[in-house]
Amino acid sequence: MSSKAVLLMAYGTPDRLEDVEAYFTHIRGGRTPSPDAVANLVARYERVGGGTPLRRISEEVRDALEASLRAAAEPYRVYLGMKHWHPYIADTMVRMRDDGITDVTCIALAPHCSRMSVGAYCEAADQANRALGSPFALHLVTSWYGEPRFIEMMANSVRSALLRFPQAERDDVAVVFTAHSLPERIRTWGDAYEAELAESSAQVAREARIGPWRFAWQSAGGTHEPWIGPDVLEELEVIRQERVRNVLLVPIGFVCDHLEVLYDIDIEAKEKARSLGMRLERTALPNASPAFIRVLTDVVRGRSATGRGERLNHGTPDRRPA
Repeated sequence: MSSKAVLLMAYGTPDRLEDVEAYFTHIRGGRTPSPDAVANLVARYERVGGGTPLRRISEEVRDALEASLRAAAEPYRVYLGMKHWHPYIADTMVRMRDDGITDVTCIALAPHCSRMSVGAYCEAADQANRALGSPFALHLVTSWYGEPRFIEMMANSVRSALLRFPQAERDDVAVVFTAHSLPERIRTWGDAYEAELAESSAQVAREARIGPWRFAWQSAGGTHEPWIGPDVLEELEVIRQERVRNVLLVPIGFVCDHLEVLYDIDIEAKEKARSLGMRLERTALPNASPAFIRVLTDVVRGRSATGRGERLNHGTPDRRPA
C-alpha cells in the first residue's frame, strides 16, 4: 500500500441545525457567538433547505480524485479534512498516520491563495503534523488557479450560463466575477489574493471570449474592520444605474455549492436583482464534476513531477461561516 497521500482540505459545514452554534464557535476561535448571530446563521441554513451539500460533495471529490489518480498510475490515497467541522484536518491526519502515510500533498479546495484563507488550512495541517511528532513530509500546494484545465473549465461554465439569456440580449449581459471578501488589512502584507483573482478572471474572460467584465466581492464578515469592496449587492445597483438589466455572476473564488453560494448569491443577490428589475444568473460550481476532477488530478501530478509545494508565513484565520 502506498505511503503517499493527498489531503484535500475544505471549510466544513454543520451536519444539523443543532450543530450551528458549535460550528460558529469554532470559526470564532472558541468565542461563543451571540444568540442573535446564531439565530441569523440558522435562518440562512433554513433558507437553503436546512444545510448545505458541502461535505457530501467534498467526499465525492475525494473518491473521484483517488479513482482518477489510480487510473493514471499515481500511487496516492486521498483523504478529506475540514477546517471548522468534522472530519477535522487534525483528526484526518491521525488516521493518515495510522494508515502508514508518510508523504502528504495538501490541497485546499480553493483556487486562490491568501494567508487568511488557504494559509489557515496550511497552518492547520502544519500544527497537526507537529502535534503528532512530524510523521509527514508535507507539500503545501498554496494555489492552483493557473492550471490550464481550471481556466478552460471556468470558461466553459461562463459560455454555458450565457446561453440562458435570450440570444438577442447576450451582448448586453454584465459579467461579474466574484470571490469571498477579506479584511482590507491583507493589503499591508503584500498578499497575493487580489492579484491572483484578477489574473484568473482575465484569463477566463479571454478564454470565454466575452467583452468587458467586472469584479465584485461577496460574503464579507460581520467584523468592525473594513473589508475589500465593492460588495456585489452594491455593484448590482451600479449596473442598474447603467441601464443594464441582465447580470451573470461568476463566483470564481468558489468550487462547491455552500452557504456563500446557495444563500449569498442564489437568495440574497437574486432578491436584490429582482428588486432592481434585473435578471441575475450565475455559473454552475464545479462540485464533483469530471472536469474538476481532471483539474485536481493535474494539480497532484504536477506536484509529483516537479516537487512543487511550499510553506507559508500564515496570517489569522478568517471568521466567516461557509
